[in-house]
Amino acid sequence: MNIPPELRYTKDHEWFRAEKGEGTVGITDYAQGELGDIVFVDLPDIGTVVTQGKPFGSIEAVKAATDLYAPISGEVVAVNGLLDQQPELINQSPYGDGWIIRIQIADTGEIDTLLDADTYHRLVSASGGH
Repeated sequence: MNIPPELRYTKDHEWFRAEKGEGTVGITDYAQGELGDIVFVDLPDIGTVVTQGKPFGSIEAVKAATDLYAPISGEVVAVNGLLDQQPELINQSPYGDGWIIRIQIADTGEIDTLLDADTYHRLVSASGGH
Protein backbone atom coordinates (compact mmCIF):
# COMPACT_ATOMS: atom_id res chain seq x y z
CA MET A 1 0.00 0.00 0.00
CA ASN A 2 1.37 3.36 -1.05
CA ILE A 3 1.10 6.20 1.54
CA PRO A 4 3.28 9.13 0.40
CA PRO A 5 4.87 10.76 3.48
CA GLU A 6 4.51 14.32 2.15
CA LEU A 7 0.68 14.22 2.03
CA ARG A 8 -1.97 14.66 4.74
CA TYR A 9 -4.94 12.32 5.16
CA THR A 10 -8.47 12.08 6.50
CA LYS A 11 -10.02 9.19 8.40
CA ASP A 12 -12.36 8.89 5.39
CA HIS A 13 -9.36 8.02 3.14
CA GLU A 14 -8.95 11.26 1.21
CA TRP A 15 -5.46 12.68 0.74
CA PHE A 16 -4.53 16.38 0.64
CA ARG A 17 -1.51 18.21 -0.78
CA ALA A 18 -1.13 21.93 0.06
CA GLU A 19 0.52 24.11 -2.61
CA LYS A 20 0.67 27.93 -2.43
CA GLY A 21 -2.73 28.62 -0.89
CA GLU A 22 -4.46 25.80 -2.71
CA GLY A 23 -4.76 22.11 -2.04
CA THR A 24 -5.22 19.07 -4.23
CA VAL A 25 -7.58 16.31 -3.07
CA GLY A 26 -7.92 12.66 -4.04
CA ILE A 27 -8.62 9.30 -2.47
CA THR A 28 -5.87 7.09 -1.13
CA ASP A 29 -4.38 3.99 -2.69
CA TYR A 30 -6.02 1.98 0.10
CA ALA A 31 -9.46 3.48 -0.65
CA GLN A 32 -9.28 2.82 -4.40
CA GLY A 33 -8.20 -0.75 -3.69
CA GLU A 34 -11.09 -1.31 -1.32
CA LEU A 35 -13.59 0.15 -3.81
CA GLY A 36 -12.35 -1.86 -6.78
CA ASP A 37 -12.93 -0.72 -10.36
CA ILE A 38 -14.20 2.86 -10.27
CA VAL A 39 -16.88 3.49 -12.90
CA PHE A 40 -18.18 7.01 -12.12
CA VAL A 41 -17.13 10.10 -10.19
CA ASP A 42 -19.64 12.83 -9.28
CA LEU A 43 -17.61 16.05 -9.22
CA PRO A 44 -18.65 19.43 -7.80
CA ASP A 45 -18.80 22.55 -9.96
CA ILE A 46 -15.94 25.04 -9.89
CA GLY A 47 -16.87 27.74 -7.39
CA THR A 48 -18.59 25.34 -5.00
CA VAL A 49 -17.76 26.12 -1.39
CA VAL A 50 -16.90 22.99 0.58
CA THR A 51 -16.71 22.50 4.33
CA GLN A 52 -14.19 20.33 6.15
CA GLY A 53 -15.66 16.90 6.84
CA LYS A 54 -18.75 17.42 4.67
CA PRO A 55 -19.50 15.56 1.41
CA PHE A 56 -18.57 17.27 -1.85
CA GLY A 57 -19.14 14.46 -4.35
CA SER A 58 -19.26 10.70 -4.70
CA ILE A 59 -17.55 7.74 -6.33
CA GLU A 60 -19.24 4.69 -7.76
CA ALA A 61 -17.31 1.47 -8.16
CA VAL A 62 -18.22 -2.06 -9.12
CA LYS A 63 -18.19 -3.08 -5.44
CA ALA A 64 -19.74 -0.01 -3.80
CA ALA A 65 -20.50 3.70 -3.91
CA THR A 66 -19.18 6.19 -1.40
CA ASP A 67 -19.30 9.89 -0.63
CA LEU A 68 -16.21 12.06 -0.92
CA TYR A 69 -15.50 14.31 2.08
CA ALA A 70 -13.66 17.63 1.99
CA PRO A 71 -10.39 17.43 3.94
CA ILE A 72 -10.49 21.22 4.44
CA SER A 73 -12.88 24.11 3.88
CA GLY A 74 -12.62 26.38 0.87
CA GLU A 75 -13.72 27.04 -2.68
CA VAL A 76 -13.32 24.50 -5.46
CA VAL A 77 -11.00 26.13 -8.03
CA ALA A 78 -10.44 23.11 -10.32
CA VAL A 79 -11.90 19.68 -10.98
CA ASN A 80 -10.24 16.81 -12.81
CA GLY A 81 -12.37 16.75 -15.95
CA LEU A 82 -10.54 13.66 -17.22
CA LEU A 83 -12.45 11.63 -14.64
CA ASP A 84 -15.71 12.15 -16.58
CA GLN A 85 -14.40 9.93 -19.37
CA GLN A 86 -11.70 8.00 -17.48
CA PRO A 87 -12.78 7.38 -13.86
CA GLU A 88 -10.33 4.47 -13.79
CA LEU A 89 -7.51 7.04 -13.50
CA ILE A 90 -8.19 6.95 -9.76
CA ASN A 91 -7.39 3.20 -9.73
CA GLN A 92 -4.35 3.64 -11.96
CA SER A 93 -2.82 6.72 -10.31
CA PRO A 94 -4.61 7.79 -7.10
CA TYR A 95 -1.90 10.33 -6.16
CA GLY A 96 -1.20 11.56 -9.69
CA ASP A 97 -3.55 11.69 -12.69
CA GLY A 98 -6.40 10.48 -10.47
CA TRP A 99 -6.59 13.68 -8.39
CA ILE A 100 -10.19 14.84 -7.93
CA ILE A 101 -10.42 18.56 -7.02
CA ARG A 102 -8.32 21.56 -6.05
CA ILE A 103 -9.50 23.81 -3.24
CA GLN A 104 -8.53 27.38 -2.40
CA ILE A 105 -7.73 26.98 1.29
CA ALA A 106 -10.03 29.05 3.54
CA ASP A 107 -8.25 28.28 6.83
CA THR A 108 -4.71 26.91 6.78
CA GLY A 109 -5.16 25.88 10.43
CA GLU A 110 -7.42 23.06 9.26
CA ILE A 111 -4.43 21.39 7.61
CA ASP A 112 -3.02 20.70 11.07
CA THR A 113 -6.15 18.68 11.91
CA LEU A 114 -5.40 16.16 9.13
CA LEU A 115 -3.50 12.94 9.74
CA ASP A 116 0.17 12.57 8.86
CA ALA A 117 1.30 9.52 6.87
CA ASP A 118 2.36 7.49 9.94
CA THR A 119 -0.95 8.08 11.70
CA TYR A 120 -2.91 7.22 8.55
CA HIS A 121 -0.87 4.03 8.10
CA ARG A 122 -1.69 2.98 11.68
CA LEU A 123 -5.40 3.73 11.03
CA VAL A 124 -5.48 1.57 7.92
CA SER A 125 -3.45 -1.22 9.55
CA ALA A 126 -5.83 -1.27 12.52
CA SER A 127 -8.76 -1.75 10.14
CA GLY A 128 -7.14 -4.73 8.44
CA GLY A 129 -5.25 -2.97 5.64
CA HIS A 130 -1.55 -3.55 5.03
